[in-house]
Amino acid sequence: MARKPSQKTFEPGARGPLNGVRVVDLSRLVAGNVLTLQLADFGAEVVKIEPPEGDTLRSWRVKDVETAWKVYSRNKKSVALDLRSDAGRIIVRELAKSAAILVESFRPGVMEDMGLSPAELHAINPKLVIVRISGWGQDGRYRHKPGFGTLIEGYSGFASMNGFADREPVLPPMYLADCMAALNGYGAVMVALREVEMNGGKGQTLDLPLFDPLFSMLGPQAANHKLTGEVKVRTGSRSTNAAPRNVYQTKDGHWVCLSASTQGMAERVLVKIGRPELVKDPRFATNIERVKNGLELDDIIGGFIAARDLEENLKYFDEAGVTIGPVNDISQIVQDPYVLEREALIEIPDEDMGELPTHPVVPRLSGTPGALKSAAPKVGQHNEELLKPLLGAAEYDRLCASGAISKGKNK
Repeated sequence: MARKPSQKTFEPGARGPLNGVRVVDLSRLVAGNVLTLQLADFGAEVVKIEPPEGDTLRSWRVKDVETAWKVYSRNKKSVALDLRSDAGRIIVRELAKSAAILVESFRPGVMEDMGLSPAELHAINPKLVIVRISGWGQDGRYRHKPGFGTLIEGYSGFASMNGFADREPVLPPMYLADCMAALNGYGAVMVALREVEMNGGKGQTLDLPLFDPLFSMLGPQAANHKLTGEVKVRTGSRSTNAAPRNVYQTKDGHWVCLSASTQGMAERVLVKIGRPELVKDPRFATNIERVKNGLELDDIIGGFIAARDLEENLKYFDEAGVTIGPVNDISQIVQDPYVLEREALIEIPDEDMGELPTHPVVPRLSGTPGALKSAAPKVGQHNEELLKPLLGAAEYDRLCASGAISKGKNK
């Protein structure tokens, strides 16, 4: 099972490179939470503004445990506000005055309706970096359409390329569009923050639809289509750029993935499976021909692999210097020696599970690494800590009584 981190599990006073940077997070679900997780892991104070019932991500539970929330909201603080109230929106403006970054994921126009438009926020804090996450962007004909990642994964062209030619397109089994947007947004936030802090620039607004980052992953597909007039067909695990590249089943029912993207590696594979004559065979002598004859090549390689069990294949090809690896599922990953040695999976204390397996701070910095400071908060856990000094005790108590500030829930 996953290891506890080699460093102290939680270091409440740890200082990261983003120490002193306040982030007001009005987002919901995955993209915004992953973006602000990156900031929180490296020391930013992320103030998560939740409705009284909590972020929708909390409802994604397994055996009544909000695992997605726990993984994506560590190191954050939670304030529960009713943004339908005037007082709730006033509190957001007050928090924004001392913030460096504000992240939101409402439909375009909602922030304007609440009196929290970029223009209004920049009027009170000209250096504020505002990230606006949506499905389709702040302009264009689809700006008001719902923007769940599933729709983007289909619309962008990704799903049409994913899967097998004789089967339906395949949507990714993880939050691909959301996480791509989050990581793109995280980089863009750092660019905008540097402009403010190093160049004396003003704050700016980042229009971050889920569509743009995922569409950019298609790389040269538009250029290829212009040149050929063809639409890329689904090829399963095979590549249209290099061969051999596929997954192959072993004698004991496991799967391995093999890639030979260079001429030298491809020739080594053919020699090591006992077919050196194929190196000069016109069907397989060059990468272009190997791609054209990929199915036949896969049958040859697959036959060799199918005659041996998983460990025998891995040992043989590894010793031969061939790029091969197992296709792991999560039950294998959590016990994998490499994963454990690298502490790529760690366990942190959790009141529901005892120990919560999760990823550490990514990526690893040698001089200013991030740190685990706290577990994911309960709804409104930090209301008093953050809002009472901001509003004064009497006003804080009044707004709690009115419901503008929610006491939140335990779960």
